[in-house]
Amino acid sequence: MSDKQTSDIARDKAARLLKKRGSASSLNTSEAVPPPQQSKPLPPREGRPRHGSISTVSFMDEPSHTDELHPPVKLENTYQMSPLKRFPVSTVRHILQDVLQNYLQEEKYEPELCRQMTKTISEVIKARVKDLMVPRYKIICLIHIGQLNNQGLRIGSRCLWDPNNDTFATQDFQNGSLYAVATVYGVYYE
Repeated sequence: MSDKQTSDIARDKAARLLKKRGSASSLNTSEAVPPPQQSKPLPPREGRPRHGSISTVSFMDEPSHTDELHPPVKLENTYQMSPLKRFPVSTVRHILQDVLQNYLQEEKYEPELCRQMTKTISEVIKARVKDLMVPRYKIICLIHIGQLNNQGLRIGSRCLWDPNNDTFATQDFQNGSLYAVATVYGVYYE
């Protein structure tokens, strides 16, 4: 079976899974914009065969044509230096646990399916955290999914932030075939 057929099978499986669960996804973002045409192929890297890679971009943050009809709103300074409502870490942790459990409980590790699932789970988590309507917080969501093969994994991050107002929530998950680590950062935006 070729890589293209494997990719198509994984994409179809992810689409069926998402339809069953009723969520939106960016499954076809790589098909939305055709890859740029190159005048000549790049030389292969030395010592390794050249493999095709697909880079995908989510277009959720792009403005739609209806946004152009409204003039930009000018906001005045509030001089508010700390949040009125704190970022709810325990609530976000429950959201992470619920989403990871619902989406990955009965899944087997397949690289293409997991690639699609990271994007989908990230979008679902971000939407559910935004539904909490915590004002003035930027939300950053990271999802790691990998095959469970008795290996070790360390995930580290470094941020420049205000320890009084900025925070994060993290949750891990594993079944017989895969592991997942979800992290949501809440960064206060003054």
